Amino acid sequence: MIELVDYGFGPGARARLAEAADPGRAGALAALETFYYALNHKDLDTLVAGWADDGLVQLNNPIGGILRGREAVRGLYERVFAGSLNVQVTFGDAATYWRTDTVVFAGRETGTYQHPTLGEQPLHIRTTRVFSYVDGWQQVHHHGSIDDADALATYQAAVRF
Repeated sequence: MIELVDYGFGPGARARLAEAADPGRAGALAALETFYYALNHKDLDTLVAGWADDGLVQLNNPIGGILRGREAVRGLYERVFAGSLNVQVTFGDAATYWRTDTVVFAGRETGTYQHPTLGEQPLHIRTTRVFSYVDGWQQVHHHGSIDDADALATYQAAVRF
């Protein structure tokens, strides 16, 4: 089944790792909401716990490139959280593809981040997150992209700052 949903998981998202053990839709949504809780609250341990522990999980995004493995995911977010970016995004406008043991959330992240010299900057990322169920819902793939070349360059520079 495919449906369009505006989840609205953002700074007010909750940490729901225990609920992600539910094999149904409620568990998948708990895993997704937990990711956005962890991202918006700089909670590295919770964020990493939501990723499958497999060398082939993959994260493709504008600041990390193509990364494989849970520890590579940890390393990227560790760098992002250590800085002063203070990324705050909300996930919505998502086409959601439901299967028995896999779900794909393809939508938009909108929000802001703090640039070290420019101050608060808007952030618009097209994002796809794939979760798989094996003893709980865990993220196995993420792809994010920024369409505006100038906005992308400014964001990348802020991460390297």
